[in-house]
Amino acid sequence: MLFNSLSFIVFLVFVFVGYWSIPERWRKYFLLLASIYFYACFEWWYVGLLLLTTLIDFWAVQKMLKHQDKKRFFLWISIGMNLLALGIFKYGQFFLNLFQSTEWQYNWAIPVGLSFYTFQSMGYVIDVYRNKYRPNDTFAEFLLYVSFFPHMVAGPVVRYYSLMPQLKQITYFKDIPWWDAFKWCVWGYFKKMVIADNLDVVVTPAYQHIAELNAIETIIAGFLFAVQVYCDFSGYSDIATGIAKLFNVHLSINWMRPFLSKSIKEFWSRNHISVTTWFRDYLYISLGGNRVSKSRWMINIFLTFVISGFWHGSNYTFIIWGSLHGIFFLIEHYFFQSSKWIKTIFGNIYLLLFHSVSMLAFRCPSVYDLAEAYKNFFQDWSFHLSHLSSYQDKIYWYFGWMMVVFLFIKELSEEHLHSALKIVKDKYREVFYVVLLVCIFVFGNFHAVPFIYFQF
Repeated sequence: MLFNSLSFIVFLVFVFVGYWSIPERWRKYFLLLASIYFYACFEWWYVGLLLLTTLIDFWAVQKMLKHQDKKRFFLWISIGMNLLALGIFKYGQFFLNLFQSTEWQYNWAIPVGLSFYTFQSMGYVIDVYRNKYRPNDTFAEFLLYVSFFPHMVAGPVVRYYSLMPQLKQITYFKDIPWWDAFKWCVWGYFKKMVIADNLDVVVTPAYQHIAELNAIETIIAGFLFAVQVYCDFSGYSDIATGIAKLFNVHLSINWMRPFLSKSIKEFWSRNHISVTTWFRDYLYISLGGNRVSKSRWMINIFLTFVISGFWHGSNYTFIIWGSLHGIFFLIEHYFFQSSKWIKTIFGNIYLLLFHSVSMLAFRCPSVYDLAEAYKNFFQDWSFHLSHLSSYQDKIYWYFGWMMVVFLFIKELSEEHLHSALKIVKDKYREVFYVVLLVCIFVFGNFHAVPFIYFQF
C-alpha cells in the first residue's frame, strides 16, 4: 500500500476517524492493528517475520533486565537474529553467488522496510544494553514502536526516547497541528509525484544507454538521479512526518537540505540523518570511534562507510559507492580541513560534482555497467546533451530541469533568507502550499510509482 495510491488515502481516512472516535485507552491498540494491516497489504508473510524479530528482541531485553551478568549473551542473540533475517532475505543471493555456483538461485522478495525496522529494533536493544533505558513496555507497545505505519517501511529510524513516550501519551483531537501536517504532506507529495517521478522518465533511459553518453552527460545523469533519489526519499519522510502529526506524533527530522553542503562530512550531517546517526552511534562508536590511533580511526571511518553502502543493497556497486564516500571523507579531513577558502568558494560545487559521480555506482545495476559509465570520463568531453535530451519527449527534459531549479531556489531561500522571508511566509504560505497542491493534481504522476528506498 503506497503513500501515493488511492487505497492508502482511503486507509488513512478510516484509521484517522477510527483512532479519534474510540476511547483513549484503546487507541494505541487500534493504531497497532492498523499498522499490522498496512504492512500485511504488501505481503501477508512479512508480518510473520516482523513478529518473529520483534518478539526475540523484546525477549532479549527482558532477559537483559533480569540477568545483568548475561547481558552480552542476550544482546548477541538479538543482533544475530536481526542480521540473520537481513542475511537471508536481503543478502542471500549475494552470498550464494560469492560462495556457491551461480546455479543456486532463489526468488525470495526483500520484505519491505526490513532494513529500517530491524535497525530501529536493534538500536533499542543496544541502548538497553548500554543502560540508556530501563523500559517497562508491554510487547504490544514495543511492537507499535517498531511498526508504526507512517515511518515503518522507509524511515526515519526513530529512537526509543523520541517515539515511545509519544505513543503512550494520551493526546486530544484539538491538539492536532493541522497546518504542519498539511504542509509536510503537500511538500512531500510534490517532491515525490511532481519532481522525482517525472525525473525518472529522463533518468531511467539515460542509465539504460549509459555507454552512449559523453562525460558531461554522464555527470548530468548522475546529478539528475541524485535529485530524483533525494526528492523520492525525503518526499517519503516528509509525508510520513505529516501523517504522524495527524495522530499528534512528531517524528525526527531526516533531511536538512543536503545539496547545499560544502563537504562530504557536512553532507552526511544533513542527508538521511536518522540512518547516518544510527551508523555513527551503533557501528562507528562500537568500533572505537575516534578514541583510537589515527590509523585505526581511518579504518573505522572507512568500514562505517563501506558497511553503510552495503546496507543499501546487496550488490558490489553499493560497496563501491560507500568506499568512494569513505575515501573522499578521509581525503577531505587530511588535505582540505585547513583550506577554509577552498571550502567556502568551491565546496558546494565540489560536493555536487562528487555526489553526482558517486551516484552512478548507486544506480548502475552491475559493476560492468558502472565500468561503462566511468569509462565515459576517459573518452568524449564535448559539451552537448543530444543523447540525454533525445531519450524521451523533450517536455520531460525541460520540465525536469524547471523542477530542479525550483527545488534549489526553495531550499536556498530556506537556508540563507529565512529571516528575510519570514514576513512573506506568514502572509503567503497558505497560498504557496495550495499552489503546490494544485500542481500535484496537474503535473503529478498518479501511477503509484513505488518509492526507490522500498527496495532497500
